[in-house]
Amino acid sequence: MQVHEQRSERQTSGFEGAAGQMMRNKRKTSSGPRAAWLWIGLLALALALLATPGVAAAKKPAAPIYWGAQIGDQVTGEAAPWDMAPVDLFQSLAGKGLSLIEFSSPFAECGDSGCQMTKFPSTPLENVRAYGAIPVFSWNSTASPPSVDQASYNLGMLLNGTFDAYIREFATKAKEWGHPFFLRLNWEMNGFWFPWSEGVNGNTSGQYVAAWRHVHDIFTSVGATNVSWVWCPNVDLHGALIPLGRVYPGDAYVDWTALDGFNWGKRPGSPGWQTFDQVFHRTYKRIITKVAPNKPMMLAEAASTDKGGNKPAWIKNMYARIRHSYRKIRAVIWYDVDDRGTNWPIERSKKQSNAFRAAIKPRVYQPNIFGTITQSPIQPAR
Repeated sequence: MQVHEQRSERQTSGFEGAAGQMMRNKRKTSSGPRAAWLWIGLLALALALLATPGVAAAKKPAAPIYWGAQIGDQVTGEAAPWDMAPVDLFQSLAGKGLSLIEFSSPFAECGDSGCQMTKFPSTPLENVRAYGAIPVFSWNSTASPPSVDQASYNLGMLLNGTFDAYIREFATKAKEWGHPFFLRLNWEMNGFWFPWSEGVNGNTSGQYVAAWRHVHDIFTSVGATNVSWVWCPNVDLHGALIPLGRVYPGDAYVDWTALDGFNWGKRPGSPGWQTFDQVFHRTYKRIITKVAPNKPMMLAEAASTDKGGNKPAWIKNMYARIRHSYRKIRAVIWYDVDDRGTNWPIERSKKQSNAFRAAIKPRVYQPNIFGTITQSPIQPAR
């Protein structure tokens, strides 16, 4: 399915007015059957003009769009933006500076010696800002290495105050850092593959929204107003995941909506090669019409494999469709991360990187000129 622009009422009325004036002029000079046929002919001509692409109203120009990437450790052994060399490589391939850089961190990192709570990531945030981009920090309320079953980090533990001191310290450090950044908390919550989703890990219905609001309220209480809150479900291809309205925290607790979605191509368990529209349109439409129609949207993780189809063509189509037909999407992040052999990264193929370069060349895709922004919540680019 595609989202189509409609002609403006004002311009359509102009054509109707012109046709009507021609017909009124003919009535002054004609009568009888011949006049009737002239009437019909003029009406047909007016309708044909309305249907002609060259005469129909032009689409409204696309609004500026933030763009960027989440870049994994496959380039240098360390992910961006802890290491900015992968960003430099990605920029050289894209031919344009990134206006968004995404990275992630859990509440805790666990190993043989136990678990350590992670610190506020001031260094990678500052790296992104110094580069001229806006940070998109994905933070999840669990421990790494990841597992769906983490009873010590379920939503009930978060709600009973177990992590309040940690969250408050984190929020205070965010306030002290002071610059605007996107915070994508506990994403893809409508699925069943993360330990913060309802229905897994001991989590029950209603806890996701309550937990989101709980964390948000702690940030508000310490004055961390430089945070822009990003609510990010996964695309729901067949309406089989948790209904979005059930896990939406409410407009007062969300600044941007987002979506994660991938063309998984030909692989076991995949629905097969899918177009950008097939991946995103259903859930996009649901969010912008029913769940959060007044919020701007980003694609926080988007990519295509090269297995089963033409990945360069898919890339070009994705960025063209976003700017022409998905007008609520005002930010898009390519998921340039090694993930279970899916070949999301673009740097290993000249055809793919060239396609990406051509896809983000239009001026609507903004370069790295946002390192000094001060407004919070972060607004769409103008």
